[in-house]
Amino acid sequence: MSGSPLANASFRKLFTAQVIALVGTGLTTVALTLLAYDIAGGNAGVVLGTALAFKMVAYVVFAPIVGGLAHRFPRKPLLIALDVVRAGIVLLMPFVTQVWQIYLLIFLLNLFSAGFKPVFSATIPDVLPDERDYTKALSYSRLAYDLETLLSPLFAGLALLYFSYTALFLSNSVAFLVSAVLILGCVLPNARPPARIGGIWQEISFGLRSYMATPRLRALLCLYAAVSAASAMVIVNTVVYVREALGGTESNVAMAMAAAGFGSMTAAFLVPKLLERIKDRVVMIAGAAVMGISLLYMSTAPGYAQMLVTWWFAGLGLSLVQTPSGRIVNRSASAGDRPAYFSAQFALSHACWLIAYPVAGQLGSMIGIPETSMFMGLAVLAFATIAWLIWPAVDGRSLTHVHEAVDHDHPHTHGPHHEHEHEGWEGPEPHVHAHRHKAERHSHAFVIDDHHMRWPS
Repeated sequence: MSGSPLANASFRKLFTAQVIALVGTGLTTVALTLLAYDIAGGNAGVVLGTALAFKMVAYVVFAPIVGGLAHRFPRKPLLIALDVVRAGIVLLMPFVTQVWQIYLLIFLLNLFSAGFKPVFSATIPDVLPDERDYTKALSYSRLAYDLETLLSPLFAGLALLYFSYTALFLSNSVAFLVSAVLILGCVLPNARPPARIGGIWQEISFGLRSYMATPRLRALLCLYAAVSAASAMVIVNTVVYVREALGGTESNVAMAMAAAGFGSMTAAFLVPKLLERIKDRVVMIAGAAVMGISLLYMSTAPGYAQMLVTWWFAGLGLSLVQTPSGRIVNRSASAGDRPAYFSAQFALSHACWLIAYPVAGQLGSMIGIPETSMFMGLAVLAFATIAWLIWPAVDGRSLTHVHEAVDHDHPHTHGPHHEHEHEGWEGPEPHVHAHRHKAERHSHAFVIDDHHMRWPS
């Protein structure tokens, strides 16, 4: 094992591509707000809210479709093509003159992002097969997201001193192209194609069905429901509480948001060492508990200094849940099925945010921020409790299970589940022909796939 995953040349290029693309996307977020104001004036908030809703719909609907079919395409050309298409879409944004054009381009941009991000995430475990290296890589990724949140507005502000916001769109387009070039220079291991049974609908739905059939992943979804509730409070209601309840300035709002970001970064540094000593289940559920308690404290209507500390703890809890999540998805999938699993995780987690954002905003407006914090805090603790109950305390990889006898045909290579006689015409592996799986009881590293569609009781 290397001291740092950055010692791996392919991961170093992939991580650099991720950081550059994230910063570019952050610049587009700033530019989009200015574009919306130019077109819609005082209704810019409504336009941005609707655009974000289109973004979430694209994520939720299309990520499982791309993930279910990703195994049909060579991974590296697919990632490069998605980067190039995203670059082209961003280049069209300076020419927008109507609100509907904003909605269309945001939807298309995030449709292709819904394909890129899960497949990219599923590639990292192949590049870093050692779990400790992979855990460090997840921490780096979490830090990249937090730094993007903190630094992109700063970079955008500096750029706008000298250029119009059109330059921000151009910068994002260039960032996507640089990302594509870096991926082109990577050496990516060939993913073993999965042996799928059934038609195209079975392929598309495979990730969601398998995800929901895995107990630890059902628990992970509950934890992401908690994450979405807590992060929605931070993102949606910080500005209202600071400006309206505390009479603060825009700088005070930025500092409060930064406090949550610094809390998240702190946890990202701590997670690799924590997971060497403590189980993922304990670390992640403890993170959800920290989020819930932080929101309950916010219901006491604290002053500004106390709010900064509270949001730091909320950010800490957010990262304690989110940073290890890739390990849980990776542990639950075979190598060929990873894109489908990561796409399911991507879609389901964003479905949680699609619900949490409007709930946090509407409740904050209707009953007040402290009361909304109480409601969301209790919801977070409820989700954490459910996750604790449905995630098996003894969660080993190797499970004893029974296979019933079955006759079928699908693409396969020979291994533990495909030992049978041939007549000579079948051709090289993987190949397709009718064959029989004998009934057997055995134990091995267990994941939901086409040969194991039910979790052992």
